[in-house]
Amino acid sequence: MKWLVLLGLVAFSECVVKIPLRRVKTMTKTLSGKNMLNNFLKEHAYRLSQISFHGSNLTIHPLRNIRDLFYMGNITIGTPPQEFLVVFDTGSSDLWVPSDFCTSPACSKHFRFRHLQSSTFWLTNKTFSIEYGSGTMEGIVAHDTVRIGDLVSTDQPFGLSMTESGFEGIPFDGVLGLNYPNISFSGAIPIFDKLKNEGAISEPVFAFYLSKDEQEGSVVMFGGVDHRYYKGELKWVPLIEAGDWIVHMDCISMRRKVIACSGGCEAVVDTGVSMIKGPKTLVDNIQKLIGATLRGFKHYVSCSAVDTLPSITFTINGINYRVPARAYILKDSRGCCYSSFQETTVSPSTETWILGDVFLRLYFSVFDRGNDRIGLARAV
Repeated sequence: MKWLVLLGLVAFSECVVKIPLRRVKTMTKTLSGKNMLNNFLKEHAYRLSQISFHGSNLTIHPLRNIRDLFYMGNITIGTPPQEFLVVFDTGSSDLWVPSDFCTSPACSKHFRFRHLQSSTFWLTNKTFSIEYGSGTMEGIVAHDTVRIGDLVSTDQPFGLSMTESGFEGIPFDGVLGLNYPNISFSGAIPIFDKLKNEGAISEPVFAFYLSKDEQEGSVVMFGGVDHRYYKGELKWVPLIEAGDWIVHMDCISMRRKVIACSGGCEAVVDTGVSMIKGPKTLVDNIQKLIGATLRGFKHYVSCSAVDTLPSITFTINGINYRVPARAYILKDSRGCCYSSFQETTVSPSTETWILGDVFLRLYFSVFDRGNDRIGLARAV
């Protein structure tokens, strides 16, 4: 999530591990649909397609669809393990969950790590803070055993929040950052780097398939790629520089006319952001072009007009990535249609766009740490 991160203080052989991600909806819908969901899952067993590596280790979780805004998966921390729902976030590098030290209202609404119940826990005296676009947290660095499916990282440094603000209505407990270690606010080695350095994964890559409503579950894959989740060939895009999942974007166009990023710009590929975000003046122009009008905090369009709206094309490394109106127009809890384009909350010196889940639902994404590049292909 760069959601945006603004400031902070301070051996499995040939193994692919898949962690299904949970997409979440409103809590009222979750509670009312719980029994229906359980019955559905019993009647419709989750079936995996064939994977890339023979003998790969898979971890599967059933999905819940809550509000179409977040993709989350289970991890465990401690001995015996305590389970948490986290966002697997390519926009940040830190892993953190709420602690039982925390008395903030946000912490009381989520699962908190009970450090006294873990025999492998130890605490440091290092504190840190992170400010996201949606909230802030202040925490302390601890060490314990962390499991992502069958991947196990012993003595893994992670953050325990001591105070939180802005996360009261958020359905996940914490965040698992998958960005480079140089942007860690806690200074701790990210779990992916530790697993990579210890040889727990066969290749230094991970990949995301973010499912659509009608399709089977979302997954994050560690150590390889399942080719059944995308069509055609992966198109590789080099990072602008090693150290952040940011690539050069050529332009953004509509009906073959450039509408943004006219001289080239930066694009952050961020699984922790739900929407597509960009500079205010350019986003406002897109809203005008698609006939969206501001009501409250969202720009709305007539649902009956969605099929008449044009696609918007993001050109990256010479390849056109088309996003049709059915993808960039979403529905709120009342069934009203709104634009997924949003303005960024900061103004960097260069034009920067954030390609979040709206884009990544359409395009399977591979994050290659070994070659400092991102691969994109049409998702199935």
